[in-house]
Amino acid sequence: MSTTTDFSDLVSVIMPAYNAQEYIFESIQSVLNQSSVNIELIIIDDASTDDTVSIVKKNYSNDLRVRLLANSKNLGPGIARNKGLICAKGRFIAFLDSDDIWVEEKLQKQIKFMLKKGIGMSYTQFRRFRELGNDVGRLIDIPIKLSYYELLKNTAIATSTVMIDKNVVGDIPIINVSKNYLEDYIIFYSILKKGFCAFGLKEDLMRYRVVKGSFSRHKYNYAIKVWKTYRKIENLNILSTVYYFCHYAIRGLVKYSKF
Repeated sequence: MSTTTDFSDLVSVIMPAYNAQEYIFESIQSVLNQSSVNIELIIIDDASTDDTVSIVKKNYSNDLRVRLLANSKNLGPGIARNKGLICAKGRFIAFLDSDDIWVEEKLQKQIKFMLKKGIGMSYTQFRRFRELGNDVGRLIDIPIKLSYYELLKNTAIATSTVMIDKNVVGDIPIINVSKNYLEDYIIFYSILKKGFCAFGLKEDLMRYRVVKGSFSRHKYNYAIKVWKTYRKIENLNILSTVYYFCHYAIRGLVKYSKF
């Protein structure tokens, strides 16, 4: 009898987590409730100081779909995400932050979209929602296609909507950087620099949680990360950095001008 395991339809979901006790159960459930999809969920706890780990162990220690990894010290979501990528067994890679939520048919629809068109990387539309309650914002539209240079100018891709097919793009480069850089986009840039394009599925399939009191600060810190990533990781000269950053900033202002 063969002992070979077939991972040809497996989706490896990568979820970094840090002090996520308030939201992680809901996020995990949105993964496990996905329809008609073979899933492994890899949760990487980044040295949380709250009850994140105990919540995962209490509720999912007997669920073979869930794997919990733990960092001994806080290293940032990028390094945590890369740890998950190294351990991932699936053909398909998807990302979900530990406070975001997927619509039930997200993975099924995205896989169908990608297989039909032979796509290596895709992303979807989404809506933001308040930290508490059911106040859901407007639909965030997306372009139908982004190359590497187009993505440098754009804020269109929400990490929790992304799916990658390793059969198309090959191995995903593991680039460990500190939390001072745009860790998730560095992964996307590394794929698109190979000559691939990312394609948008225009369906509303994710909910991005806006935590009270942190949104404005988040935008400011995020802008600093973008600038540093352009200069230090993508090695853009100062004129190119200014050019792409201005496009990024303008699109960001339009995107978040209203809830």
